[in-house]
Amino acid sequence: MSKLNIKKGDTVVRISGDVAKDKGMAGHKGKVLEVMPEEGKVIVEGMNMVSRHTKPRQQGDQGGIIKKEAPLYACKVQVVCPKCGKATRVGHKVADGKKTRVCKKCGAEI
Repeated sequence: MSKLNIKKGDTVVRISGDVAKDKGMAGHKGKVLEVMPEEGKVIVEGMNMVSRHTKPRQQGDQGGIIKKEAPLYACKVQVVCPKCGKATRVGHKVADGKKTRVCKKCGAEI
């Protein structure tokens, strides 16, 4: 189990990936929908899309091919600072007994 510096709701940018599958996706920004720290993976909106073939389970349900986001390793994305807009590593600062996440580039609170 590892600690991730990425939280749900963060805006992240993809820094590496499979060129054939996600051609031109390096530098693509998206919002984190789910974090899985046990596996070291995150699900990002509009990133790592896969096709899922679904069968209608109940009468009236629609079957077919559904596009959805698949998990990708957290090491392949970096948090985007809301102030400077750059991909950055996350630092931690303790002020008044509260631990906050800060941008390593500009020092702004994330």
